[in-house]
This record gives sequence, structure tokens and C-alpha cells, in this order.
Amino acid sequence: MDPLGLLIRLVVLPIVILLFAKLNLIKLLIILTMKLLFKREQDIVVRTPDDRFIGLDKLGYTFAPHYASLPAGGGKTLPRVHYVDEGPRDAKETVLCLHGEPSWSFLYRRVVPGLVAAGYRVVVPDFIGFGKSDKYTHPESYTHDLHTMTLRLLLEHLKLSNITLMCQDWGGLTGLTVVKDCPQLFSRLVIMNTGLPSGKDLKPWNLYAITPFLTWRSFAQFVGTAMPIKFVFKMALDNPSSEVLQAYNAPFSSMSHRGGAARWPLLVPITSGSLVSGEMRHTTDFLQNKWKSPVLIMFSDDDAITGGQEKIFKAMLPHAKQVTIRGGGHFLQEAKGEELAVNVVKFIKESN
Repeated sequence: MDPLGLLIRLVVLPIVILLFAKLNLIKLLIILTMKLLFKREQDIVVRTPDDRFIGLDKLGYTFAPHYASLPAGGGKTLPRVHYVDEGPRDAKETVLCLHGEPSWSFLYRRVVPGLVAAGYRVVVPDFIGFGKSDKYTHPESYTHDLHTMTLRLLLEHLKLSNITLMCQDWGGLTGLTVVKDCPQLFSRLVIMNTGLPSGKDLKPWNLYAITPFLTWRSFAQFVGTAMPIKFVFKMALDNPSSEVLQAYNAPFSSMSHRGGAARWPLLVPITSGSLVSGEMRHTTDFLQNKWKSPVLIMFSDDDAITGGQEKIFKAMLPHAKQVTIRGGGHFLQEAKGEELAVNVVKFIKESN
């Protein structure tokens, strides 16, 4: 790492984290006081108006919408889930593409055409709280269990099998957990810019390695449902157009629509006692000891959030093929979508 980058990680970002920590403590005290004084309003489900998505075909998002009402047990249903479903329904291969925080299926618009052209069925869901899927208004309603259950139910609803999982960011934590739970449905893994953090190896002397993520997490905790989605993508992407920024912001028409985006960063385990830590440990153990099918590890060379995790996955899955995407950034599907599709098609053909 260059001296300036090291200085930023060791000095500047820790100061920013401490500042956000103080602000978050004040915010927490205010919230607790409000909860004592006022009864929490009922959580409701909201839907992003369709007119927020007008014109996205001009940016390459030309896919017909599909919706599913999935059973939640006890006679209840989950909020309506949206998914892209392209390519032949009877294809021998299905590629399941999972987005992360705070994106949605729009992120894969440059990946899907190349996969469909190769003859594959491609399914790209929007997790509840994102994209064209319905949204809970309260951040506390979003849990890792909610997202994994939703994905399992959607796979069952669509009767998918022989799946190649393509996952990035929280799509990795969620998707790989479901692979552990339903391994019979999956044939291959494509792991991109993600991780399986459990918090157990986090020590004071190696905090510098995750200071960019801790800064992001502290920021997300402070802004909550006021998260400036456009600003997040403007900082993360290389010179994005105003139209692309608006597209990523489209699902989040008000603060009541941003509960999922506000919550996901806070669910990433940073201590061994975090809510999701156990699942991450079990998933890691499953992949390391039981997953023998093909794996493609495809990380960017310049992702400040998950950089270095590719080495952990390679040690976990030594039989995996590894490809580095130059200049992909964190959202490598946006920057290098066509290149990703070419690599995945090649990977599937070579592993058949």
C-alpha cells in the first residue's frame, strides 16, 4: 500500500470512525428516549411507484418484471418479491445473480445479455427492501433470516435446480448461506467482491484492514433511513452519469423505502457475538469441508471494501479457479458487466 493510503487507513479513517461513534451514541440515546415516550408506530409494507422506473430501458435495463407472493407460514405471505427471469425456461443451466447493498437487479443489466446469448436461464431477484420488491418501513424488520428465507422460497417457487450462483457483496453472505442450506440445488459458485465475516478473527491490531468498511458502517448507522443513495453510488462508481445515479436511487423514493438499505450494513458481523456470526461460521465450515463442485473467484483489484477476501476464499476453496477484474471497483457488474458474463460462460462450459 502506498504511504498516503496507509496514512488514511491508520489515522484519518479511525478519526472518522470515532466521530461517527460519538454521533451514533447521541443518536441512540435520542432514539431510546423516543421509544420510552412514544409507542412504536406499526410497521407497514410500502411499494415503490412504477413511474420511478420509467426510462431504464435506455440504460440497458430492458427486462420484463416478474413478481412472486411467497408463503411466510401461518397463512401469511411475504412482501411481494420482484425478479428478472430471462432466457429459456427449459435451459439446462440457470444462473442466479444476487445483488448486495444498496443496489438491486439493475446492477446486472450488463451481465444478463451475455448469459442469455449463451443459452442460459438467468434469474435476478430484488431482495425485499430493494429494487422493485416491496419494502418494510422499519429497518429492524430486516434480518439475515428474512433474506435467506426469501431466497429459498423463491427458488422453490420457480423450481430451480442446476444453479450457478453469481453473488457479490451481501448477495454473497445471503446466497452462500442458502447454498449451505440447499446444496442439492447448486452446481457451481461464482464469488465476487464479498466475504463471510464472523468477527472471530477481528483483533485491535488488524482493524486497519477493515477501516474502509467500518467507516461505511458507521456512516450508515448515523444516517439511517436518510441514506443518500445517489451519493453512495457517486462515490463508489467511476464517473457515473446522472441517469445511472437516478436509476440506482429509483427504488428509494422516500425515507420509508430505505429501511433495508439502512439495515444491511449493520448486520455484517464485526464481533463473534453478532447476530449473523454463527451463520457465517457454519457457511465457511460447509464450503471448506463439503463443497467440492466448481468455483470461480472473481474479485476486482481495486475494491476497498472486500479487497483481500479473495485470498480467504482461495484458502477455503483451494480447487477454485481465480480471475482478477482490473478496475472493476466494488460494483464490478456496473464497470465490467460484459467481461464478467464472458468469464462466467467460459467457466460453465469448462466445468461441464
